[in-house]
Amino acid sequence: MSDPDLPLLSNPRSERVRQVAALGRRAARQRSGTFLVEGPQAVRELLGYAAGSARGLYLTAEAGERHRELVDAAVAAGRPVHRCTEPVLAAMADTGSPQGVLAVAERVDVPLARALDAVGEDGFAVVLTHVRDPGNAGTVLRGASAFGADAVLVSDASVDVHNPKVVRSTVGALFHLPVSVGTPVGELLAACRERGIRLLAADGSGETVLPDAGLTGRHAWVMGNEAWGLPPEVSSGCDARVRIPITRAESLNLAMAATVCLHASAAARSS
Repeated sequence: MSDPDLPLLSNPRSERVRQVAALGRRAARQRSGTFLVEGPQAVRELLGYAAGSARGLYLTAEAGERHRELVDAAVAAGRPVHRCTEPVLAAMADTGSPQGVLAVAERVDVPLARALDAVGEDGFAVVLTHVRDPGNAGTVLRGASAFGADAVLVSDASVDVHNPKVVRSTVGALFHLPVSVGTPVGELLAACRERGIRLLAADGSGETVLPDAGLTGRHAWVMGNEAWGLPPEVSSGCDARVRIPITRAESLNLAMAATVCLHASAAARSS
């Protein structure tokens, strides 16, 4: 990217660079209402699905030449584009091996009511309760997008979906479907019930096996913490406790279990 008209950031200690780098911290994200999007694929999805939320695109010269379509997309959307030296990009990035491309975007979560409105008559959603691992949360979001879930509802006790590690793990899926955050678990479940959404607790000791879960009609998979699963008061408040039949493993981790359950819902909807 050699366009001399684009501004060049060359000082890793400049105020702008410090402000972008600070977005690795939750407090800075909450204060500014913005977050980091790193890597060409995630930035491509941002510009393709939520360009209006992009505050600015930052690229090294080499990355700008390699990913000229990102520059063109940002310019077409009226978003600022900044050339960066490699030390500046490295100072702003959260990862230790940045790919020469990142963006700053406004938060993309939506109100709970809007997310629930997106769940169609034969649709399904995912509820994340007490999910703390960024990689797991991001992978579930990616699976939800891949299998056509209508929304993802993330409780206030879960990891921040705008955490850089979560954003990277979604590989851009964060921009594909409505994501609601910050609601207490009890309120999330009550809101689903009010909308006629059947609640299915993903529980390794559940009484119902997945093939018998009856995945037609509106439903939501309720997923628990990586280590201790769903609290009894949450699972008992669901319409069914569903287990995945497995043969040789003692259990599946959260991301694997969510993938299996979401695939089953997608298959039921298409049958």
